Amino acid sequence: MRYPEKIDLHMHTTVSDGTDTPLELAEKVREAGITLFSVTDHDAVKGCRELLKADDIPHFITGVEFSCKDGCGNYHILGYGYDPDAAPINDAVSKGHELRSDKLKKRLGFLSRQFGFTFRDEDVQKLFSLYNPGKPHIAGMMVKYGYAETIDQAISGYLNKLRTGNEHISPEEAIEAIRLSGGVPVLAHPSYGRGDELILGDDMDRRLRRLTGLGLEGVEAFYSGFTLKLQNELLGFAEKYSLYVTAGSDYHGKNKLVRPGDTNLTPADEYPEGLIRFLHRVGWDNNTGGNI
Repeated sequence: MRYPEKIDLHMHTTVSDGTDTPLELAEKVREAGITLFSVTDHDAVKGCRELLKADDIPHFITGVEFSCKDGCGNYHILGYGYDPDAAPINDAVSKGHELRSDKLKKRLGFLSRQFGFTFRDEDVQKLFSLYNPGKPHIAGMMVKYGYAETIDQAISGYLNKLRTGNEHISPEEAIEAIRLSGGVPVLAHPSYGRGDELILGDDMDRRLRRLTGLGLEGVEAFYSGFTLKLQNELLGFAEKYSLYVTAGSDYHGKNKLVRPGDTNLTPADEYPEGLIRFLHRVGWDNNTGGNI
């Protein structure tokens, strides 16, 4: 069987914190020569529903990304190939949306109290009207008002100074919702923790052992920001725990200096066994239509 020559399974649209609509992203995917892609908006399946109805797009599978936290750390859990109409995934998405709205209120209050940053009512209302407002949206407004020079500076210099506590979906909840909806839960950019934290060696082993015990099925071993060393370590863990392997750029449009397809993935004839198993798991077939 011929496998897709170019894959990108980690991309964001205007449904969360990207700058391309789902259909605009699909066109950029085509222009980049990507033959299998997924949209993984934060706590949202809306964009995937739109793409499932679209005609004449590259091969597509449903995706989502949950920002999770518990007493053992922070995690980003990706879900692939789920039924977007299933109750468990929609319940998890609704909870994530509510938590994001609450954090938006706290972040705006923090900026006002701590730094004296204020915004016009109409701009604040626009933020709350977004489907899933996050730090990049607030940061963009800060740049507009001259409170920061760049989005990165706004996030690292101001927004990240607020700790919002445990107001996150737990990894157990995310993994269970994905699996009960027929999908595959995968740990996003596993080597990256909070901020500049790197998770390596024994720490990574402990993390994967725990998460696989909760039902995790894969790791994103190919990622735009990974060195060859990080990539190879994750491929080794994928083999050790019989995990699926995925590849993603984490494309956000103008919000990040990453292009569609920037995954550091090896050529198709050298795909690792974990990636090939994943492709079969989500229904890859060279003769299918746009959506699989």
